[in-house]
Parts: sequence; structure tokens; C-alpha cells
Amino acid sequence: MKLIVAVVQDKDAPRFLGELVEKGFRATKLASTGGFLREGNTTILVGVEDEHVDTVMDLVRATCRSREQLVTPMTSSGGAVDAYVPYPIEVVVGGATVFVLDVVTCVRT
Repeated sequence: MKLIVAVVQDKDAPRFLGELVEKGFRATKLASTGGFLREGNTTILVGVEDEHVDTVMDLVRATCRSREQLVTPMTSSGGAVDAYVPYPIEVVVGGATVFVLDVVTCVRT
């Protein structure tokens, strides 16, 4: 058995979760926050038998796409605020970071 931990952008989470449910997988959704942009992420935990890992990974690839987004950088604390002019920059967001872990024991009660 495997535990799939998928960290996805909040915008991608509903579609990914919907596809998981449609295919009969159980999942646990956790709210999380990204470090670079400090935007909301969703961490999704899915326990599956080994033969279903590829199916879940295909769902991740199909529903969690990278895209470009304009963001305005935050001011740094301690710097000269008068000299700081926030210009939007384009960054790549979205996609997914996925970990596949071996499960020693799984108990459902």
C-alpha cells in the first residue's frame, strides 16, 4: 500500500478531488500555505494499493496544471520603503508536488 501526498494549488484542488471521488478513491484534504508566494495550497492525502498509484498520478497530471500569474512582491521588512516600487512580476504557479510513501500499516475504523 502507498500513501500519496499531493500539494496542489487551491484553484486545482476541487477538480482533482472531484476526479478522485469519481474514480472511487478516498482522500483527505488539508489546508496549507505555500512558502514563496504565501498563497493557499491544498494538501491531499490518498491511500491506495500499489497498482493504483499510476491512476492517481495520471489524475494529478490531468487536473493540476502549471500556469503563469502576475504577482506583486511584498516589501521586505527593515528596508527603505520610500525607495521600494512594487512592480508586478510573472511567475509560474500551480502544478503539484507529489510524494509517494510506503505504508506499513493502515487501519480503518
